[in-house]
Amino acid sequence: MAPGPPALLLLSLLSLPSLPPGATGCPAACRCYSATVECGALRLRVVPPGIPPGTQTLFLQDNSIARLEPGILAPLAALRRLYLHNNSLRALEPGAFGAQSRLLELALTGNRLRGLRVGAFSGLAQLRILYLAGNQLVQLLDFTFLHLPRLQELHLQENSIELLEDQALAGLSSLALLDLSRNQLGTISREALQPLASLQVLRLTENPWRCDCALHWLGAWIKEGGQRLLSHRDKVMCAEPPRLAFRSLLDVSGGSLICIPPSVHVEPLEMTANLGEDLRVACQASGYPQPLVTWRKVAQPREGHPPAQAQPEGWARGPGGHGASDTGSGMLFLTNITLAHAGKYECEASNAGGAARVPFQLLVNLSRQQQLQLAPPPPPEPLHEAGSMAFRALGLATQTTVVAAIVLLAFTALLLATLICRRRRRRKKAPGPPGEGALFVNDYSDGPCTFAQLEELRDERGHEMFVIDRSKPLFAEGPAESAEGAAPGLAQGLPLQPPAAYEIHC
Repeated sequence: MAPGPPALLLLSLLSLPSLPPGATGCPAACRCYSATVECGALRLRVVPPGIPPGTQTLFLQDNSIARLEPGILAPLAALRRLYLHNNSLRALEPGAFGAQSRLLELALTGNRLRGLRVGAFSGLAQLRILYLAGNQLVQLLDFTFLHLPRLQELHLQENSIELLEDQALAGLSSLALLDLSRNQLGTISREALQPLASLQVLRLTENPWRCDCALHWLGAWIKEGGQRLLSHRDKVMCAEPPRLAFRSLLDVSGGSLICIPPSVHVEPLEMTANLGEDLRVACQASGYPQPLVTWRKVAQPREGHPPAQAQPEGWARGPGGHGASDTGSGMLFLTNITLAHAGKYECEASNAGGAARVPFQLLVNLSRQQQLQLAPPPPPEPLHEAGSMAFRALGLATQTTVVAAIVLLAFTALLLATLICRRRRRRKKAPGPPGEGALFVNDYSDGPCTFAQLEELRDERGHEMFVIDRSKPLFAEGPAESAEGAAPGLAQGLPLQPPAAYEIHC
């Protein structure tokens, strides 16, 4: 096998005069040239200290480096080429290459990378070539390569990539070569390749392509002009369905690329669980291609309670924090059920043919003892000084009794006032016996009264109180006649209804 670009560069550099190991400005056991440091195959577990800040090419291949410590590469701002292939790197921390703004080539081939976090390549604005082949990558999340606007070659072959999200390649407007061969890709969307405006070489061979309706666009795209990006040996071969296995996608008619929309079944649709129990609910889905099954809680969380986490059994967190859902049979698995888990859930199954959803209701049952435990305790009665009758110092029960007594007294007073008013109204309306209309007071025989004295004599009904002489009736029995000696003005002002009245004696 012919040596790759990093190997050729290394062979050419070996012919240059070098400083002895351990010389000033060179890490121990490494070889240093004018602007190159070669520390390959030294069984290193970390990046060695003491690398000259002016180093432009750094070889660290064929070691056992498992992690790039934060800030370990910060002094090497002049780096142009960094070779870390064939190490044991498992992850790249965001900002690990933040100081390498001049880096042109980065080789990470043959490590143990399982995922790439968003921001892992931030700071590499000048990077032209990125080698990620021969790792253990399973999926590429959205915006993984967003910080590489000048990248021209991206080598992703010989991984285990099953999923390429629609925006995974966003930002790679300068990319000319994309190698996705020898992975586990079953499908790829049109949106995933749309950002690659400068693409010239595309390698898709040796993937288990699923030839269904989701790949209809790829066949049409290759026939319309995409063939120029593929070499004559690069053929997209179908792995499934079985009737299309080992056939080239270009040889399959569009009518044979079919999908079956998913159907979902959840049994039962409603369950009641006790507080503290564990729960599993199966969501069965069918369709072609095999649907992706996800659970989610649709009920709004109550105030004061955190939202419950609904996750399918076997749920895994990807490097970017995304959840990997089960396919086929999604299991909702809830442990140590609390009141926050109660509510409405939804199982969704989706594939290229469409989506289907089924609701599920979870009720949480509380025993009598648990209800008493969860109920808030009654507030303690406040203590107050002896003799104090402040209302706020009384207990809740006492306050309630006092208020009830006050309300009862007010109602009784209102009832008595109503009865008194009704009795007075009846007295006013009912005709009185003879003589009731005449007002009598003690006789005055010692002479007339003054007007001021008469004005003060009034009863509760508002009638005028007059001093009269019983021996001088004003009206006789029967027809009313004016008595002799009566004052005409005063006689005319008296009411005519009473049967008997008497002359005023003043």
